[in-house]
Amino acid sequence: MSYIKQMFDTHPVHPSSDRAVAIECITACYSCAEACNACADACLGEARVAEMVECIRDCTDCADVCLATARVISRFTRTDKKLAGAQLRACIQACEICGPMCEKHGTKMAHCRVCAEACRRCARACEALLAQ
Repeated sequence: MSYIKQMFDTHPVHPSSDRAVAIECITACYSCAEACNACADACLGEARVAEMVECIRDCTDCADVCLATARVISRFTRTDKKLAGAQLRACIQACEICGPMCEKHGTKMAHCRVCAEACRRCARACEALLAQ
């Protein structure tokens, strides 16, 4: 059982959104932050690192936005719906920038392919929670 689910189950405040959708969003955001961080580092290890600068920047930006999103969405007490919505939209935007960039490199670099996949999952999860 994930710690996120355990926190949902034990938290005295219950979010108004569907638990499964919120848990998937938080999990996808944390996973994407990890993937983007690792991808940026892997890009730094590539032989032609100068060609990867834009990808590295997109990955680091996306990692930061995803991490912030997971943290904001994990807070149930007195949730500011406007702020949470803005954060979800920012996360979707960051993933929609980073994902295609990594997809472009994904045929040659497996780490970019993995990162693009994480970005797609995260954007879908944020969109699902935003729709609630």
